[in-house]
Amino acid sequence: MTRAIDDIRGSTGTLDVVVLAGSAPTSGSKTPECDTIVGLSGVNSCTTWTLTAASDGNNSQVNTDVRNAEFVYFAGGDQCRYAAWKGTALEASVESVVAKGGGSGGGSAGHHINSPIVYDACNGSVTSAEALANPYDRYVSFTTGMFEWANYGAVVNDSHFVTRDRMGRTMAFLARAVKDGLAPGGAAWGVGVEEGGGSLFLDRNGMATQYGKDAYVVLADHQPEQAVDRKPLTYSGFKIWRLTPGTTFDFKNRPTCGYYLRSVTNGVADASLYNGTPVTDCGSQGGGAPLAESEPNDTRDTADDATALASPGTLTGTMQSSNDRDYFKMTLSSGQTASLSCAIPSAYDADLYWLDANGSTLTRSVNDGAGADESLSFTRTASGSATYFLDMEAYSGSGTTSYSCSVTKS
Repeated sequence: MTRAIDDIRGSTGTLDVVVLAGSAPTSGSKTPECDTIVGLSGVNSCTTWTLTAASDGNNSQVNTDVRNAEFVYFAGGDQCRYAAWKGTALEASVESVVAKGGGSGGGSAGHHINSPIVYDACNGSVTSAEALANPYDRYVSFTTGMFEWANYGAVVNDSHFVTRDRMGRTMAFLARAVKDGLAPGGAAWGVGVEEGGGSLFLDRNGMATQYGKDAYVVLADHQPEQAVDRKPLTYSGFKIWRLTPGTTFDFKNRPTCGYYLRSVTNGVADASLYNGTPVTDCGSQGGGAPLAESEPNDTRDTADDATALASPGTLTGTMQSSNDRDYFKMTLSSGQTASLSCAIPSAYDADLYWLDANGSTLTRSVNDGAGADESLSFTRTASGSATYFLDMEAYSGSGTTSYSCSVTKS
């Protein structure tokens, strides 16, 4: 809080803070946050508003106080009550504070509401075990399009991170965000902050600094291998950065190295989710940058060349019309096997074909239904090497959400 106050006021003068709470505090004080904030250097005043109804977001005095402030702090409690202020005057008032050079922040539920993809808990709170067992559990619900702060796009915040073992549920949130198209560009980021003194400060240039206790940044940058209702999550290769106190993370120019990798298989997460050896030579890692389709690639002659794709690697594309076809070509040597597992978004039904150089189908995967994932495997038994084609075809529906195929050669 001191860092935020000094950054906003330029270490001179004073500013006003408004604390917004969705319920009365359980401590002895009616204004526990302001009790601390008002004693900090550079604070002129601190006002607490406890708002228990969605309609309170249009209270004229509340909005006047917020617009006159330089920092808005959302208290802990129930983020669903904060999400209910979406579209009210209060949302615009908070945004006006940031637009004039002020700031917004919060703890616990207040941390959740300050991300563009909000786990709103409006149906109830979910544990990591529940979310991994079914990422479409009814308790997993989101609010989007509320506060979208600069340099902080495609982020899902989570709190009490290590103490309440919330890494697993954050992984499920990110898989859902990618699968459902909530995160632009097909990649979603989680920011988990620990309770009891952990704070992440994000400046106006997108540079974050960690204070107090460790925080975690988690990246899901491809479609999940399995994320459907009533089935456990499977996702390979979450990228995790552990931020120790004093370290920084550039959200404007997000790093592509320094992470460790963890996966979830049939709802079971890898061990040691909160510790890992960071990857420093990311260029040599399998599953590097995905190969995205480039139109036109609707024929074998215009196929995208996946020959140099790392193993494991990822192919991505979209079925942007109901008759779209995406072709990728690759080479197999004698005895080599190509295995493909494709996550299909719920916007369309797509089928997968493995073709020889003449376009004849050698094997296929044609599971029925929008969002039904596809997978196949082919082994070259003949001598020498040959070129093959992967053909992803729209069967029904279309959309701009990407499919993602994990490719392994062995």
